[in-house]
Amino acid sequence: MKLFHCFNSRSLRPLWCLEELGLDYELEVMPFPPRFEREGYLDINPLGTVPTFTDGNRTLTESTAICQYLVEHYGPTALAVRQDEADYGDYLNWLYRSDATFTFPLALILRYTQLEPEGRKNSQVVEDYTIWFYSRIRALETALQDKQFLVGNRFTIADIAVGYSLHFGMRLGLSERYKPNTARYLGALMSRPAFQKTQVIK
Repeated sequence: MKLFHCFNSRSLRPLWCLEELGLDYELEVMPFPPRFEREGYLDINPLGTVPTFTDGNRTLTESTAICQYLVEHYGPTALAVRQDEADYGDYLNWLYRSDATFTFPLALILRYTQLEPEGRKNSQVVEDYTIWFYSRIRALETALQDKQFLVGNRFTIADIAVGYSLHFGMRLGLSERYKPNTARYLGALMSRPAFQKTQVIK
């Protein structure tokens, strides 16, 4: 299996998952954005997005889907929540919410503060989607009351998926306004050896 990775991009999720699982994998670290900076990348992933993950004749390009694939295909593992567990519905919700609800506004904040040329940077978009992000992560603060992890009374890929979003927000300077449970949770996730390894692979 092989993961095409850019440092601290969404590919951090499957990289973190691979490390938690202890699987053998090939890693190609690319400059960002790979569609411009890595020759031939569009032949591998016509979308030009990152990550791309290959396993035999299977190719996946969605970071959370790759995590779900890994725990289901290479399990059983405590990183997955089984269908017969009470928290299975919440587990799926957090997995999908992590990108569609949490990471989406952060991508816009990044784009309009750092990636666009000076004349196209847009402070109104940044302000609007900063408010959006904070309003959406309120659910985390409640969910983490008296809990170490989101579901199943253990660390799962739901924590990887959501933890990446919080880490992304931190890198954009938004973590100063994280509520206590959310800040505690992110700190604990970032202390995990598998996560720390993702931060030295560049």
